[in-house]
Amino acid sequence: MIRSASARMFVSLLGGIFTLTHCVPARGAEPAVPLIGYTELKTNLPGGRHANVRTMRAAVVKADGTGPRLVAEELAKEPDTWTQFAGWAPDGKAAIIGAGWQSPENAKWEDENKQFRMEEGKWKLDSCLLDLASGKVANVTGVDRVSHYNGGLFFLPDGRGLGFTPLIKGVSKPYLMDPDGRNKRDVSGKGGGFAYGYSASPDGKFICYHENYQLHVSDADGANKKHIKTGHAFDFAPKWAPDGKWLLFVSGEHYNCHPHIVRPDGTGLKKLADRGGYRGVIEFLDVFDFHGGSSDTPVWSVDGALVYFTAKVGKSVELFQTTLDGTATQLTKSADGSLHYHPQPSPDGKWIIYGSMRDGVRNIYVMNLSDRTEKRITGLKAGAGAMWPHWQPVGAGR
Repeated sequence: MIRSASARMFVSLLGGIFTLTHCVPARGAEPAVPLIGYTELKTNLPGGRHANVRTMRAAVVKADGTGPRLVAEELAKEPDTWTQFAGWAPDGKAAIIGAGWQSPENAKWEDENKQFRMEEGKWKLDSCLLDLASGKVANVTGVDRVSHYNGGLFFLPDGRGLGFTPLIKGVSKPYLMDPDGRNKRDVSGKGGGFAYGYSASPDGKFICYHENYQLHVSDADGANKKHIKTGHAFDFAPKWAPDGKWLLFVSGEHYNCHPHIVRPDGTGLKKLADRGGYRGVIEFLDVFDFHGGSSDTPVWSVDGALVYFTAKVGKSVELFQTTLDGTATQLTKSADGSLHYHPQPSPDGKWIIYGSMRDGVRNIYVMNLSDRTEKRITGLKAGAGAMWPHWQPVGAGR
């Protein structure tokens, strides 16, 4: 694992030239290489979930595998704190960093009772913005704080503000706020229940989320809330298509759910693919984890013509793509026991980044979609893992 920004690079570079074509430099200039944000952690420490989670640190690496470094290190200086790389600003100049803390006593209780207890004073989570150029960190969820637990930060289109998901009196709710963190307001609508998996439509006029594991769409201010009925008990993690005409989500039963699409008005519901018995959860620890791991959900291609997802094939979990008519193609073919997770296409749609557990170690890989060649861009060894990769948007720094 990287221990500091100045630590010796851990990446084991593979041979060959790795060129990313979507960042075109000026004549004579050094080629610009986008960053990949991700999270690394210890995976086999004794002591249960918390002993390993508190080692999580947000990191970035260039998409060619060079220059790995930790970021926002000041957020994890205190005991039992950690950071997680959670996304990018649309212009790629700022990173979304989750900063968490849990008391060891509460962690022990959770392990013994096999459930979360996220009460104030026992847990704390904030979503922060890190300016890559200056290194300055702004805790936007800590401004005019509404909760001790604030996750799911994302950007509304055209700089109109931010969305996030605080825990209010034990209930997770969708909120909006101004770019500086002020003017926080609940947009869950009347009688809103436990909601997350929250995102804005490309034009910023609507939001979608799952509430009590049912799919909902509303105006951006929470008005005109509509339940999109699927007939299933479990709808999870909706995502808008790039053109705003479809919602992508998994639907079915908990741990037996599959990629579906539906129009925002509730018409056109369709199952795109079957995950072949894959529970849709990637275990990110090598020790017992009462929660079971991290949700592994499908994502849109940049043009909205394809969906990338993971599914079980024999003894492995492989990466697939499918068209909207349900024609699926397997992209990876790995040794038995390999696990692929958290895919995300590059801004130009020519590459895809994902996690892959091979030989017992979780690392980040990049695939050229034209010929399906792979490059490993992290070089973690047994006992450590790389998770939750996020591709820096087009045109951002080096």
